[in-house]
Amino acid sequence: MSQVGDRIRELREERDWSQREFAKRVGINYSVVNRIELGKRNVEDHELAKIADVFGVTTDYLLGRTDNPNPPDDDDKELGTLAKINQLIKEYGIEQMGFFDIEKWKSLSEEEIEEIIKHFEWVVHKAKEKNKAAREDTED
Repeated sequence: MSQVGDRIRELREERDWSQREFAKRVGINYSVVNRIELGKRNVEDHELAKIADVFGVTTDYLLGRTDNPNPPDDDDKELGTLAKINQLIKEYGIEQMGFFDIEKWKSLSEEEIEEIIKHFEWVVHKAKEKNKAAREDTED
């Protein structure tokens, strides 16, 4: 089975929906639902968005990119420290670096998080400048 298929099946079963009932809600054939749940068919992008809407979860949850099924609330200013750090790590593509000890990061203040954000932005800016300079050097 696939991660997406597993998540869809779990969410469907939590609601006591048959594959036919769920398929009708999403607007796809129930045999497609069956194949998706078995991992025999990938979910199309437009189907993924509809499925997420029907269940009231994020597409990231369906894809297994997060274990939090709830969409973030734009008005919620309390995105915990760890969540902010995880978001930054993913946003800047450094999740595979493996040097983070999360326990040390739990007590960071809002101001300290802002400093980290500024630092990451500076690092990205410097990397872009360096790449641009390298490209210009190779063009000469």
